[in-house]
Amino acid sequence: MAQNNMFPRNLLENVIFTIIMAFLMVYAMICYNIAINIGGMKDAIFMMALGELRIMWPAAILLELFVMERPVMALTSRVATQEMPFFFVLLIRCALTVCLMCPAMSLIATLLFKDYAETGLISVWLQTSIINFPMALIWQIFFAGPAGRHIFALLFRRA
Repeated sequence: MAQNNMFPRNLLENVIFTIIMAFLMVYAMICYNIAINIGGMKDAIFMMALGELRIMWPAAILLELFVMERPVMALTSRVATQEMPFFFVLLIRCALTVCLMCPAMSLIATLLFKDYAETGLISVWLQTSIINFPMALIWQIFFAGPAGRHIFALLFRRA
């Protein structure tokens, strides 16, 4: 698949790409966090996650489109070079997105869904971020990223 089929070219495509990627990342991360909280994975988690998804999916879309996209692109352009293979630039962009989005989304989840009254907001947020980061990075690079780009390429077939 050509790389030009996998990425948005205009604002509408960018919004659709963000909606797809945010869904794939947020739903998986909600399931992951619920599994941690209840002590393991169960089929019921997939339904339980839908409640949080209603809040966290739009939050991720707005955060990515209006806050994180420009810093990610700026940081990517500082690290990546013209000589780098496209795949390495893609990995850098995915990793930087996770580096910025994971703590931000973990903060939102901590504020909305965690009991931090006794131990403190900062400690619960940091713990949540640290627990989520490895899973978010692995999920983004190996599963959600390729799946999201494939779905996008199917929706926006180009000659």
